[in-house]
Amino acid sequence: MHMNFLRSAWVSGRDDGQGGPVLISVTDFRLDHVRDLPRVYRAARRLAVGWPTLEGAHGMWLWARPVARRCGAVAVWRDEAALHRFIAWPPHVEIMRAYRGRGALTSTTWPSDTFNPADTWDRARKGLLVRHRDA
Repeated sequence: MHMNFLRSAWVSGRDDGQGGPVLISVTDFRLDHVRDLPRVYRAARRLAVGWPTLEGAHGMWLWARPVARRCGAVAVWRDEAALHRFIAWPPHVEIMRAYRGRGALTSTTWPSDTFNPADTWDRARKGLLVRHRDA
């Protein structure tokens, strides 16, 4: 079965284009109710507006599969410290609190010596497809 993903344009971060090793993170939020999906996606878009100010953020894509009640991000970071700064970033904390208990969140990370957009998206997509089949 072919599963399409809706994906945003690349949102550049402060470190975009600097090269070198990176850390890729993939989040997958499976909502309990489809009615929450538009609000969650709008909240993610609001976070994306601040992306260029985040130290250590190369950039990210938002993705969604509305029929499966899923959405998330594929983000590229300079290192684990940059990811942890984002997790603790007040706008992110506020959104996580607002949607706590409305679904199940999973995430994964992997290091890469370089950032290749096509390869990164392909690996993330394949991992998400495996999770979607198991759900």
